[in-house]
Amino acid sequence: MLETIQPGLIGERQVQVTPALTARSLGSGSLDVYATPALAALMEAAAVAALDPLLPAGQTSVGTALELRHVAATPTGMVVRARAEVTSVDERRVTFRIQAWDEHELIGEAMHTRVVVEAARFLARLEAKQPSQS
Repeated sequence: MLETIQPGLIGERQVQVTPALTARSLGSGSLDVYATPALAALMEAAAVAALDPLLPAGQTSVGTALELRHVAATPTGMVVRARAEVTSVDERRVTFRIQAWDEHELIGEAMHTRVVVEAARFLARLEAKQPSQS
């Protein structure tokens, strides 16, 4: 189904760590260091950068699993870069190995799965979950 998506495909994203991306700000800790939830979002964005530009019109990908290890702290002001590599494709399921570095060292590693979906069908199912407006 996803002939254009092959193992080895790479996507990257980077972000500068601002106070809004710290553990204290996001509520995942009390320190002013790059937050694990922000790292998770950056890693997913790198996977999206690899995958979504190759999808046909009307299709998108949604994250379904993320197994993340945040192994080093990063202070505000530094740039963090994430690199996602496709490791396997099975029907609509695409698996990535992701690594992230700050300006000094590896700070995180993850395995991530995304599933390719028809956007309109996905949104229709979501709409069906909304309480009826009587």
